[in-house]
Amino acid sequence: MDNYVKILDYAKSNNGYITNKEAENLGVNSTFLSNLVNDKKIERVGNGIYKLPNYPIDDFYILSKSSNRMCFSHATALYLHNMSDRIPLVYDITVPYNYNGNLLNNKNVTLRYVKDDIFPIGMIDIKTINDLTVKCYDLERTICDIIRDKNHVDKEIYSKALKEYAKNKNKDILKLIKYAQKLNVEDQVVELMEVLL
Repeated sequence: MDNYVKILDYAKSNNGYITNKEAENLGVNSTFLSNLVNDKKIERVGNGIYKLPNYPIDDFYILSKSSNRMCFSHATALYLHNMSDRIPLVYDITVPYNYNGNLLNNKNVTLRYVKDDIFPIGMIDIKTINDLTVKCYDLERTICDIIRDKNHVDKEIYSKALKEYAKNKNKDILKLIKYAQKLNVEDQVVELMEVLL
């Protein structure tokens, strides 16, 4: 199979997107990606990230591909979980303390720093509106995070999220308490849940 066809077929099967790394895994040199950009068959949408022209821009996916040491959190995670209808203008992203990637210079990102051992707690794969997979904290971790960082979360988003969580049929209170212990917010979480449930 011709390298150009390989790239285009892969992008089609991945909802319009392909990265340098994915092309490499297909055994295709990045020169072929550059040639396809010149021929207007694909567009460069980020550092080493390309998409087919007739597919929508997905900022969640583009940001997620900029580093494998990042996770959507806080209000952005609430949006991805359909617990907030406010489309993020600035994306909440959690990274380990020693993170030094290119998200540092992105004005559309608020970085939250955590210790290495806390970083992976509750991390899951979730689909964006364009059916692309990104890393995001699960609902219980997100609730712990917004309680922990209450002063830096929009009040309306905060109270709506807690009420929505209390009503959610899929909530896992045991998991919530387990996370709360690890994140040092057990007292606040228990107190709030006693009021809401």
